[in-house]
Amino acid sequence: MATIDVEKMQKLSLGGPRLERSVTLNFQGDWGMANFHRICSWLTQQFCDRAGPESQVAIWNMRHGGVDSVTNVFNGRVQLAIATPAHLLSTALEGKGLFAQFGPMPTLRALGVLPQNDRMVFAIHPKYEIRSFEELRAKKPKIRLATSTNDGTNFIGHVAYAFLRSHGISEEEIESWGGSIVTAHRPEQAIALVLSGEADALLQEAIMTPWWQRVIEGQEFIPLPAEPAALAKFMEDHPGEANPNVEPLPAGFWKSLSQPLHSLDFADFVVLVRDDLPDDIAYLLTWCLVETRDALEGQYHHLPPERSPLTYPLDPKKMAQTSVPLHPAARRYYTEAGYL
Repeated sequence: MATIDVEKMQKLSLGGPRLERSVTLNFQGDWGMANFHRICSWLTQQFCDRAGPESQVAIWNMRHGGVDSVTNVFNGRVQLAIATPAHLLSTALEGKGLFAQFGPMPTLRALGVLPQNDRMVFAIHPKYEIRSFEELRAKKPKIRLATSTNDGTNFIGHVAYAFLRSHGISEEEIESWGGSIVTAHRPEQAIALVLSGEADALLQEAIMTPWWQRVIEGQEFIPLPAEPAALAKFMEDHPGEANPNVEPLPAGFWKSLSQPLHSLDFADFVVLVRDDLPDDIAYLLTWCLVETRDALEGQYHHLPPERSPLTYPLDPKKMAQTSVPLHPAARRYYTEAGYL
């Protein structure tokens, strides 16, 4: 249960912007039990506390791999959604990469970005005695690789398969070794395939979770460092989809990690809206994002920041640095508050 500073919340409730009229909004979170829904729930309460007396917010779940979070905002089915990774979302504006199937979505805007220090990492069972992608390509082991579905809806699967290709490895190549790729939409579903023994290699994000800790520390899987040339190829083949300047995972992130680990960026949650969201609604939502952030942070304080799926403390200046252009009213808030 989160510990909330009720005196601070009460003081905040007496100040700040208000929306006199009542509105009904639709938000889209995650599959239902993860961080996006938690963020949407926090925003719902803070917004409705300051909006007209009949205001209500519905929080919709996403299906499949999450691309509908973006398309539903663009199509007006929902007014707000949370999506990750941040850099990949910028390619929706011009309809590139994963979003080419939908065409450009130039009216997407952001209210802010919430930090999540995440990576895409490949790890393999110690029985193979493989510690690099070079050894993986040379030994051609009969692996059963668990990752997310690459079906045109899944951000994780899209990035994972591209990450493999950038290392000169395709699904067909793995099958030629006698191996296979087994998939599921959600990270914990893919990791469960490893923990159950149905897979003996893993390519996935959500690296701060206890699930990954069980794989690396409990089952002694070996994380392979991403090759600099492969990361450069990923950036060349998929421009704008990942941060090229991400820091390596530090030694000690897992107990067995003795050296910094180069990996692919899969960071940060973007709060997406459309450019025609009324200014007073967008301004109030942005105010709530920043001014009541303690109420969200408190729900993660039982975890160290490096183990938290939301990297706290939230820094408003960084929250304003979005990969998708800010909504004009959000930009006005950050400017007035001195964060831009």
